[in-house]
Amino acid sequence: MDKIIFLEPVFCERIWGGRNLESFNFSIPQGNIGEAWVIAAHDNGSSKITNGQLAGLTLKEAYEKQPTLFTEKIYDKFPLLIKILDASDNLSVQVHPEDDYARVNENGELGKTECWYVLDAKEGAKLVYGHTAKTKEEFNSKIDAEQWNELFIEKNVKAGDFFYIPAGTLHAIGEGILIYEVQQNSDTTYRVYDYDRVDKDGNARELHIEKTKDVTKVPFEKATTSPKEEKLDGATITYLADEKYFSVYKVDVKGQVSLDKTATGNLFTVLDGKGRVVIDGTSYDVKKGDSFILTTACSSYTLEGNMFLIGSYDR
Repeated sequence: MDKIIFLEPVFCERIWGGRNLESFNFSIPQGNIGEAWVIAAHDNGSSKITNGQLAGLTLKEAYEKQPTLFTEKIYDKFPLLIKILDASDNLSVQVHPEDDYARVNENGELGKTECWYVLDAKEGAKLVYGHTAKTKEEFNSKIDAEQWNELFIEKNVKAGDFFYIPAGTLHAIGEGILIYEVQQNSDTTYRVYDYDRVDKDGNARELHIEKTKDVTKVPFEKATTSPKEEKLDGATITYLADEKYFSVYKVDVKGQVSLDKTATGNLFTVLDGKGRVVIDGTSYDVKKGDSFILTTACSSYTLEGNMFLIGSYDR
């Protein structure tokens, strides 16, 4: 069985996208490309496997065919979705539902808890993260009155910041931010405010006011994580989140480090630099922009080179 699987991303044009994903060695299509779905197995987009026995299949097809190669637990579908986001303009202010609400209202779709690692941010860049309302009545009233400046909480951001965003959290990525996102395998988004923008055909994007009122948690409580750093010979590992749906950590490699793989498999993207992944004596060259999965057939691996990766796995 394949011990490492490399993936080709899916690119998505977005009204708020740009061209900054080219910095990851991607050959992106023309247009405002806002998202690279680098590890994806969703009906709306699935990465293609480029090596090994499953080459040519999408990750969705491969998981349906051989789920135990990817996760030790068996899920109805691949559990996580990994993206790189280029916010060359503001994203809509939005919220995602929890699993139970999504199953009933979105044809069995999963809810969406996610997290963001900020890869780059222009000076003065901001996020919307949370809201000021203390009661549901106040929240609904401010939405109905379009009192956006009074409702949304903004935060200044810089490269290296990390945000854990449980379902039910009002949020938006601001202009000039590049983000690595780990999330549940869902594409359900409820928009409450979109800056009165229109698409290329002059149409305003759909808003989901009532669903936003249904699923947003009131009052807002910031979700906190406690990053922990572990210094090893050849690498520093920072544990960013260990939460309900996923664990996420970054690995800064300077030289060589040997690691044990988690029981459920590891999903990795190289976000800067280059190097090698060595498994049972076989070496695989990797560079910025490459994403790969260490399968359940792999128990340990070695990283060599000068590079920065983010890894994640399902819980």
